Amino acid sequence: MLTLDQVHAYYGKSHVLEGVSLEVRPGELVTLLGRNGAGKTTTLKSIAGMVETKGTISFDGTAITGRPSHDIARRGVALVQEHRGIFGMLSVEENLKISVRKGSRWSLDDVYTMFPRLKERRRNGGKALSGGEQQMLAIARALVNAPRILLLDEPTEGLAPVIVDEIVRILGRIRESGVPVLLVEQNLAVCEKLADRHYVLEQGRIVYAGSNADFRADRSVRDRYLALDA
Repeated sequence: MLTLDQVHAYYGKSHVLEGVSLEVRPGELVTLLGRNGAGKTTTLKSIAGMVETKGTISFDGTAITGRPSHDIARRGVALVQEHRGIFGMLSVEENLKISVRKGSRWSLDDVYTMFPRLKERRRNGGKALSGGEQQMLAIARALVNAPRILLLDEPTEGLAPVIVDEIVRILGRIRESGVPVLLVEQNLAVCEKLADRHYVLEQGRIVYAGSNADFRADRSVRDRYLALDA
């Protein structure tokens, strides 16, 4: 479904990704792990066409490397960024309505069923929402836009445990629907609960790839690549 082959990414003269190769197969939820600054967000932005890249990025058998972001989005690649990007001056429902794409499997009623908090707050402005509610709105907005793959950047960061549980429930439903997900996430408990496979980035390179079962069994991977530096 999604394949990166020897992808290099740059911010000006700064070489951030150094030959990243990974894949997300149909129906999978795959996590991309690593310490801060490893290149996780840059990988998502590279897929979405927001960063200068070299190498090959393919989606559904078609090379999308170098294509403009709006073209990649039209193909069904939906990026939910860490800053969420909702419109604070618009209501919840207005944020959703401007994102609806004909043919999406998720209608407004569907996302209100998945996100009852949003239904309760549908007339409230984006600025009036809590951080967790803004994250839910960002994901819901991506769903009504008919995604064929979701790229999620730190969806649970800074959220209360009860909201994290709700986000996990929602991601589980998205996975069950068959939409593949590439998830950047620091919460390993969330990753282990949801993922089929894991990749670990270190200084712009993939240093580990494995199934969820293998990852859970190998404590040395998290000790070496994910533990905080002393």
